[in-house]
Parts: sequence; C-alpha cells; structure tokens
Amino acid sequence: MINRTLFGIPVKIDEAATARWYSKQESWGCECADCRNFVAIAKQKDLPEQIHSVLSELKIDADKATYVCEIIPKDDGHLYQFSYRIAGNILNEDAANSEKTEWGEIRCCHELYPYGAPDFATPHFDLEFWVTLPWVLDD
Repeated sequence: MINRTLFGIPVKIDEAATARWYSKQESWGCECADCRNFVAIAKQKDLPEQIHSVLSELKIDADKATYVCEIIPKDDGHLYQFSYRIAGNILNEDAANSEKTEWGEIRCCHELYPYGAPDFATPHFDLEFWVTLPWVLDD
C-alpha cells in the first residue's frame, strides 16, 4: 500500500488490488440513456482531465465506474454523480470533506452499498465526483 493524496485527501491505496479488480470489469452496465451518455463521455475521455489523470494512475478505465447517476438536468448539461471504488483507507476522515473545483466536486467516502462492486477487496473507500456533463447521445 502507498500513501497518497487524492484531491487534498490523505489516503492509503492498494494499487495492485485496485488495478486487479478493474482489469476484470466491463463498462458501467446500466442501459438507461443517462448512463449510456456517461459511458460514452468516459470512453471518449471527455471527463475533466484531472479525473482521467488520477484514474489513469490507478489503472482504472473511466467507463468502469462503480456507481453512476444523472442527478438533474442543468442549463449547461446534466449533473452526474459517479464513483470509483479504491482498495485502501482514508487516513484522515476529518479531511475527507467534499472539495469544490472549477469543474465539479470530489470527495472520498465509505459507501456501504456495494452496487457496482459487490466483490471488491476490503478495506476500501469510494472516490466520488459530481460533474456537469454534456449530452452526447443522438437519442
């Protein structure tokens, strides 16, 4: 395990266990239009560069989120919440507050519901994002 800071939050990550789990996964599987839109954006690498950068370092394909939900349509796109499960621990729970950026919001948290990752290694935490994304599907 390595100590690292993810968007200002100190964490300990088991990079090998994380990469191993994601290497066996397929894209987020929901077939609703909102989720298909997210997967299309993720596959086109059109998420904010900061997200792609950290996911790339962890050997996670952006389309393999462990949770995706379109929260609300907005004038400039659609607000999405999406997460990636990471093997490891949050080292300072007090520092794990939501961090706002010019492109969205991030937090590290412990999501108890295993949706999208029921067989994930323990311990683990979730890297969660709220980002407004465009609509890229034709339908």
